[in-house]
Amino acid sequence: MKYISTRKQEQTNIKTAILKGLADDGGLFMPEYIPQLDSEFFENLPNLTLQEIGFRVAKEFLDESISDDNLKEIIDEVLNFEIPAVKISEDIYSLELFHGPTMAFKDVGARFMARMMSYFSGGKPMKVIAATSGDTGSAVASGFFEVQGIEVYILYPKGKVSPLQEKQLTTWGGNIKALEIDGTFDDCQALAKQILSDEELNRKFTLTSANSINIARLIPQSFYYFWAFAQLQKLGKPIVFSVPSGNFGNLTAGLFAKKMGLPVHQFIASTNSNDVVPNYLETGNYESKPSKQTISNAMDVGNPSNFERMKSLFNNDVSEFKKEIESYSFSDEETKDTMIKVKSDFGYTLDPHGAVAYLGLEKYSKKSNEDFVGVLLETAHPAKFVEVVEDVLKEEVTIPEKLEAFNKREKRSVEFSVDFQQVKSYLIEER
Repeated sequence: MKYISTRKQEQTNIKTAILKGLADDGGLFMPEYIPQLDSEFFENLPNLTLQEIGFRVAKEFLDESISDDNLKEIIDEVLNFEIPAVKISEDIYSLELFHGPTMAFKDVGARFMARMMSYFSGGKPMKVIAATSGDTGSAVASGFFEVQGIEVYILYPKGKVSPLQEKQLTTWGGNIKALEIDGTFDDCQALAKQILSDEELNRKFTLTSANSINIARLIPQSFYYFWAFAQLQKLGKPIVFSVPSGNFGNLTAGLFAKKMGLPVHQFIASTNSNDVVPNYLETGNYESKPSKQTISNAMDVGNPSNFERMKSLFNNDVSEFKKEIESYSFSDEETKDTMIKVKSDFGYTLDPHGAVAYLGLEKYSKKSNEDFVGVLLETAHPAKFVEVVEDVLKEEVTIPEKLEAFNKREKRSVEFSVDFQQVKSYLIEER
C-alpha cells in the first residue's frame, strides 16, 4: 500500500511515512485507500482478544513491510494493559484508556510508534520531535525512553499543562529532552512543523514527528474502537462514540475503523471552548483561532492538525462530514457541573476531558431522541488532573503509585521563547 500526502505532492511506503512523519510538501500521510476487513472478522469480533484485534487491523495498514512474528511481538508489548468498557449508567459506558504506563490514551499510539520506528530505523540515529498539550509528551517519553539511537525533543507550553503532566514530561533525562515554550500549544505545534520541514536540519539529521501528525500514532488508536464494539455488541443497540477532541487524531482513528467496516452508528466530536470544528460543521467555513486555556487542557487546540486528514477522508465536503460526525463545544462551567453530577449520581469520577465527552452524549441523546449505547473515551486517569478534580469534587483523589513516582523526580527542562531560530540552534548544538 502506498501512503500519500494530504497535499498530493508526495507518495511513499509505510516505512518512509513513519520515519519521516511529515511529508516534504507539509501534508500528512494517508493510506491511498482504507482497507476493508472481511465479514468473518466482524462475525468473530466478540471472541477476539485485544491483541488479536490489534494484529489483524495493523496488518492491513502495514502490508508486507514487517513479518507476522515481529508484528505480533510488537502488538503484545504495546497492548499489555487492560482497556475496559466500564458501565457508568444505563446505556452509557466509559472506555478507560488510562491503564497504561503513563495513564493516558496516548500510551497506545506512542508505544506502537516507538517500536515501529525502532524496527524500521534499524538503530540508525534519529531525532524525534513532539509537541504536546499534555499527555502526548509523557506517553512519547515513556515509549521512547532509552531506545537506542533515538533522541526525543518534547515541546510543551509553559504553565499550560497540569503539574503532574509537567513532571511526566520533564523528569526522564537520558535521551528525552523537554523544551518549555513560552507560548500556547499551537505555538509548539507550529515550531514542531517548522523543525520537521527545515532543509538544513533535514540535511544534518534524520528527523521525524511523534505527534498524531505521524501515521504510526493513528493506526493503533483505531484498535480500541473495535475492542469497545467487541465488548458492547451483545447489548444489541446502535453504538455511538463521543470523543473528547483537540488535535482530532483520536477521532480520525475512529473514522479509519468505521471505514474499515466497523458499524459505528455515530461519532460525536466533543470539544471545550476551542470550537473550530463545531463551528465548521455549523457554518461550512473552517477558521483556525488562537487556542483558549481551559480545565481540559489537552484539548486546547485552535488549529487541529488532523483536520487535514479528515478533509481528505471526506473529500473536503462539509455535507460528508455531517453524515458521520456531530460536534458540540462546552464551557468549563458545564464541564465542572457534569463532573459533580456523574460523581453524585453514579459514583464515577470523570477527568475534565471525559466530562466533555459525557456532555456530548447527553446533548446527542436529547437532539436525536434515539435508543443507543453511548461510549465516552475516558482519555486520562483523573489523578493526572488532581488539582482540577479535587477542586471541583471537593474530595481527595488517590494518586496511583505509577503517577506518584513522577512527583518525586526532579524537573529538567530548557526554556525558550516562541523563536524558531533559537530552537533550531539548540537542536544543532545538541548534535
